[in-house]
Amino acid sequence: DLATSHPRSVRCIQFGQTPQGRPMFAVVASADGTLSAQAAHQKGRPVVLAQGGIHAGEVDGKDAGFLLLRQLLAQPAATSLLSQLTFVFVPVFNVDGHEHFGPHQRPNQVGPEQTGWRTNAQRLNLNRDYAKAETPEMQAMLQLLGEWNPILYVDLHVTDGAQFQTDIAVQIEPRLAGSPALRPLGHEVSTKVHAELRRAGLKTVDFYPNFRTADDPMSGFANGVAPPRFSTGYWANRNRFAVLVEAHSWKPYKERVASTQKVLHALLVEAAAQGPRWQKAAQQADQDDLRLPMQTVPLEFAEDGPPQPLQFPGYAFTVDVSPISGGRRIRYDPSRPQTWQIPFYAGLKAKTSVTAPGFGYLVPPQYAALVSSKLRLHGLRFQVVPEQPAGTAATPPVQAQVFRALSRTFKPEPYEGRQLVEVQGRYQPESVSLQPGSLLVPVAQPGG
Repeated sequence: DLATSHPRSVRCIQFGQTPQGRPMFAVVASADGTLSAQAAHQKGRPVVLAQGGIHAGEVDGKDAGFLLLRQLLAQPAATSLLSQLTFVFVPVFNVDGHEHFGPHQRPNQVGPEQTGWRTNAQRLNLNRDYAKAETPEMQAMLQLLGEWNPILYVDLHVTDGAQFQTDIAVQIEPRLAGSPALRPLGHEVSTKVHAELRRAGLKTVDFYPNFRTADDPMSGFANGVAPPRFSTGYWANRNRFAVLVEAHSWKPYKERVASTQKVLHALLVEAAAQGPRWQKAAQQADQDDLRLPMQTVPLEFAEDGPPQPLQFPGYAFTVDVSPISGGRRIRYDPSRPQTWQIPFYAGLKAKTSVTAPGFGYLVPPQYAALVSSKLRLHGLRFQVVPEQPAGTAATPPVQAQVFRALSRTFKPEPYEGRQLVEVQGRYQPESVSLQPGSLLVPVAQPGG
């Protein structure tokens, strides 16, 4: 409907298909008609891509994005934010989950009365699938991201969990981790966006408000860095900015949608003003990746240092035993607002690190088809070891570091349909033959 009403400034595109055969749509909006990825790249145009409904019970982003689009399209083209950037909006990422519609699927969320489902039709969580790229939906999204290369990727959610006064959490990366060329800008945009939202009357936080000990507000909060199975962990590792927006499930739906809309607007304002600067910094980060070999790369993070005191806007609460589950139950009293004096663990340190290899990785031919398809989705380049012409000498072995497992422990339950295993072992030098069909994957490349 928007594309029909605004044919010069809006285009509706299908970018994928779900396991149940439903189309996946995106809305592309630009006041000056920059409605293709090619045109945006040729102009050096900042692109912002926002998505709702990766968890289809958390549907606030869908309405917030459409409300904002209608407002922006009603403005004169010359003064609209859409004259300075191209906005790609995916109203619902998890379309099959969205159509698995019903009541009681988000019992800790105040409205709407019915919602979609958290996982897709294969019962896989799309916001755990960025790195492994197993689902058709994620494969389509990675292709969309690769095509448009947005400088800012916004993922719109609603929290589960405790009840407190805060309206919304907005986490921006790279800021705590990721490219050193981008972290100062991540801090800058985070500071500006939170200041603007507070001027608009919202209570915000720049961390995920999850208690360090479940159902214990006095345990406090901690900073964290998402691994690349999540949207913010993944796109930040691609040297672009990623934003996790978490409206608060205990707020009424209308309020949550309004808060999410304000966040989207504030992010677009910053992208319109700073987008070219961000793009230049992202290009520098890509160049830095060309010098990656032999550097130490952190893969996991943990708390570091003593906590800071935090005055957090909560409510009075009581703790008792649930007559249903027999477990600990916490009950909040929103008629009695309180300021909690709790610890906040702001510091982070590397928990697991690796040394990037001098060249890269060798993938043997039996895994080449699987791995090459994933590398293409992630925009990573590689070489295929060719067959040797008849009558020529075999390629001599090369020296490599080969990982050998010494022990393994299987987890008692699966995760995302996969059997998890913890492996202990070490790398050791070995001579390895370059078998035809093997992949050579250099680590010195953007996204390496």
